[in-house]
Amino acid sequence: MVEEIRPDLAAVLKAKAATLDENRAMEVAKQHARGRRTARENVADLLDPGSFVEYGQLARPLTEGMTGAADGVVMGTGTVDGQAVAAVAYDYMVYAGTQSANNHAKLTRMFELAERHRWPVVVWPDGGGARPHDMKVSGRKASETFVVFARLSGLAPTVGIVSGRAFAGQANLAGLCDLLIMTPDASMGMAGPPLVEAALGVKYKPEEIGPTAVHVAAGVVDLTAADDAEAVALAKRYLGHFRGRRAPGAAPDVAKLRHLVPENPRRAYNVRRAIEGIADVGSVLELKPDFGKAAVTALIHLEGHPVGVIANQPMVLAGAIDSPASDKTARFIQLCDAYDIPLLFLADTPGLMVGPEVEKTALVRHSARVLTALANATVPYMTVVLRKAYGLGYYIMGSDAMLPSILLAWPTAEFGGMGLEGAASIIYKRELDAAPDAETRGRLHAEFTSELKRYNTALEVAGRFRYDDVIDPADTRAILARTFAALPPAPPRSGRKRTIDPW
Repeated sequence: MVEEIRPDLAAVLKAKAATLDENRAMEVAKQHARGRRTARENVADLLDPGSFVEYGQLARPLTEGMTGAADGVVMGTGTVDGQAVAAVAYDYMVYAGTQSANNHAKLTRMFELAERHRWPVVVWPDGGGARPHDMKVSGRKASETFVVFARLSGLAPTVGIVSGRAFAGQANLAGLCDLLIMTPDASMGMAGPPLVEAALGVKYKPEEIGPTAVHVAAGVVDLTAADDAEAVALAKRYLGHFRGRRAPGAAPDVAKLRHLVPENPRRAYNVRRAIEGIADVGSVLELKPDFGKAAVTALIHLEGHPVGVIANQPMVLAGAIDSPASDKTARFIQLCDAYDIPLLFLADTPGLMVGPEVEKTALVRHSARVLTALANATVPYMTVVLRKAYGLGYYIMGSDAMLPSILLAWPTAEFGGMGLEGAASIIYKRELDAAPDAETRGRLHAEFTSELKRYNTALEVAGRFRYDDVIDPADTRAILARTFAALPPAPPRSGRKRTIDPW
């Protein structure tokens, strides 16, 4: 017998069905022609099958005469690998994803719930800012969206995925996210083409205002993805670092670490190989790889433990710390500290960058951000000196002054208050000035420098107990893992530990 459906239920089911992709064939075809998935396709890909609970599916534009499925926002809760998550996706198929009074209220509702329950949030801010037609019906609830989302900082992880166009309000949401992912052909800006034209009298295409390449170079973007599918995969990988310890992954070939640092101290090497030689195989997720390149920041797993790694990159500026590297490092420390992810420093730096040009970048302030972030962090951290440990650069890279839980060095480590060549010039200035000719001066400088280097080798420094131990590089992973196991777990928290600077 076929069950008879009452008219009121039938009306509800019909209204819900109208919002689904299978009943919006024309709009879906246009979205696919843009090279983009629909909002529902992205949400479905993110969440575990059968876990989605939608909120506000029957919402509609409040402006008389306007219609639009779910008023242009698909949102709700679900799970990602069993972890509760809130998903919010603007629907570009409804008035180009613009923000209305009603869909603002929807977002505010979801963000308030995320704040109450500490749900991670993944948001797709695909749209062109405010919907002008709704100006007359906007209410107080609509104006609270950005405030509530900002309150999630340090309370629950937030991820933004920009694979289309994010302008004005949508760009504001993107900028508030802990992690921002963009695809190569996306665009983002604090104002879209119409407003830019009205303000500047110049007509631009969306891709001319804020293409992905601009935001990558400026340090706005944390990860780039080839397309929607890869963006979702990256978001899932990222969220996996905020679930505590997982089953240990496969171990890398740790013996390779013995030969990573060249015997010639002037030769560079790629510090990413050191990270890969310590982390569980396939677990390295590097953030902002194309910004602040003198430093590498990455989330990894080490025998299942989530860890944040900060490493100097000898291939860029010889590992010297400049303003972009400082900003990148400071924010990464804040991110890990906020969510109780332990830190690992891999130090190989000649110090902070020097000279008149770098001072124009306000390095005095930018480098201080790193020290302030680390000095006030409560998350445990460990330090391994791979090679150079010089000056203030080393000081802010987890030096003994910062009280790391363990301070290790490889046999290749060099220690000094500054570069040893420079130190020799200062310490032995009188002797060098008294040299009868340039050849003698050069020979004396080389001898004095060698003497300082002998005094500051890893063995000598360990003998003065400036390091806890000098280790075989091949033992690094095992020693760090055992140290992690000895550390007390982070105390349970019901509230925020700290906020994370958007920059």
